Amino acid sequence: MTLKRILGALTLLLTPALAFAHPGHDDNGLIAGIGHPLGGLDHLLAMLAVGLWAAQQQGAARLALPCTFVGSMFIGGLLGFEGLNLPALESGIAASVLALGLAVALAVRPPLVMALGATALFALFHGVAHGLELPDMSSPWTYAAGFVAATAVLHAAGYALVRVLPQAAAPLVRLAGAASAATGVWLLAG
Repeated sequence: MTLKRILGALTLLLTPALAFAHPGHDDNGLIAGIGHPLGGLDHLLAMLAVGLWAAQQQGAARLALPCTFVGSMFIGGLLGFEGLNLPALESGIAASVLALGLAVALAVRPPLVMALGATALFALFHGVAHGLELPDMSSPWTYAAGFVAATAVLHAAGYALVRVLPQAAAPLVRLAGAASAATGVWLLAG
C-alpha cells in the first residue's frame, strides 16, 4: 500500500470530525473520544509506538500487539466508566511511553506472550484514564468508539510509517523510539 493511499484513508477517517469542529452539534462523546488520544502527548506517543513496534515484529505479533492494545484499552475504558481508578495511573501511562519507546528504539522482539502481557497492561492504564475522563452528558459507547477509533488510526499510522519507509530509514524509527522513551522519563520525573 502506498503512502498516498494510507494518507488518503486516514483523511477520510478523520473528515467527519471536521464537520463537528464548531459548536452547535451536541457532541454525544464521539469527538471527545477521538480527541483524547490525540490531545495528550503521553497517549499520542504510546499509541504511535505500538504501531511502530508492531511493524518491527514478525508473524502474528504484527497484528496481535495493536489488537491487544485496543482490546485491553477498551476494557480499561469500561472500568474507568465505572469509576475504577488504578494506583499510580499517571505513572503507569508515563512508564508505557518509556517502555514502548525503548521497545521501538531497541527493536526488541521478546516472546509473544511477554510482549502481549506488557502491551495489555499498558493499554489498561490508558483505557482507565480515558474512561475516567468521560465528559458529562456524553454517551460512554460513542466516547469509547471515538477513543478506540483514534487509537487504531494512530497504531496504523505508526505501522504504515515503518512499512512504507525504506529499510535504510530504520535508524530514524529507532531514533523516534528513543525520543519517545526520553519523553517517558521526563513524564515520570514531572
